[in-house]
Amino acid sequence: MPNSVVEVIKPAFKKLVDENAELTLIADGMGFTEGCCYVATGDYLIWSDLSNDRVHRWSEADGVSVLREPSGNANGHTVDLEGRILSCETGGRQVSMTELDGTVHPYIHQYGGRKLTSPNDIVVKSDGSVWFTDPDYGALHPELGHGEPSEQDANRVYRFDPETRRVRSVIDDMDKPNGLAFSPDESILYVGDTARTHGEELNHHVMAFDVVDGARLENRRLFAEVDPWVPDGIRVDVKGNVWIAAGDGIQCHNPKGRLIGKIKTPQVAANLSFGRSDRKTLFITAMASVWSIPVLTAGAKRPAAAP
Repeated sequence: MPNSVVEVIKPAFKKLVDENAELTLIADGMGFTEGCCYVATGDYLIWSDLSNDRVHRWSEADGVSVLREPSGNANGHTVDLEGRILSCETGGRQVSMTELDGTVHPYIHQYGGRKLTSPNDIVVKSDGSVWFTDPDYGALHPELGHGEPSEQDANRVYRFDPETRRVRSVIDDMDKPNGLAFSPDESILYVGDTARTHGEELNHHVMAFDVVDGARLENRRLFAEVDPWVPDGIRVDVKGNVWIAAGDGIQCHNPKGRLIGKIKTPQVAANLSFGRSDRKTLFITAMASVWSIPVLTAGAKRPAAAP
């Protein structure tokens, strides 16, 4: 009897996930889970329960607990070079920072002298720069955000330099930029456009961009169309394969954009994170639930910064 969880589309996927691997339930009974991120320094997982305005924490030893409440309707999270948690607040209209001692404060909150709209997902590059998406979901959905008109004239992807405190727009012509991830060597940035959430005929693809001089993007090109639903969270493994949360679970595309396999989830998948000490466990947020599954590859590790 074939495994109902792992779907092999191309033989290469067999080297990434055991065909008999199964999902393990981490948590259930939540509103809308998003933004899972493994915090390696503490050996624990965090995720957002967006509709209930909480951030949860899970570890093997302690189980599930509440890390932050309220959370500004936090969505995506990442960890900076010092191990501090950066959170995209859909309702708070900012990126906040959770210090190592647990204190929380605003970190990035405006561009061009105007409020951000609703930061969604976020990554930190090896040079310490912070890259994040800012679509208008928080303005469009008061129950998940704030419902206030956007002060920005576009939905953008931004780069923040923590040394100069400067926020720069690196993409300003995507409809609803959402998940994002760098290739293992940080030469490519992948960004998903989830506009289909507001019209079946609208974008549901991942674009690839060359990263030039570590700070700007060129050579925009289509990486993959994603069906069903939209490409939400994105992660990359050490071999450059791109793992995308979608309507039927996690879809894995090789570096050329070809779909090679899927991990099917009981509900629509929103985000994912490689975790544990070897980065060979994939954690998945899927609507009301959070899951884990062992994989045979490892999540890409941020490269060492140039001296």
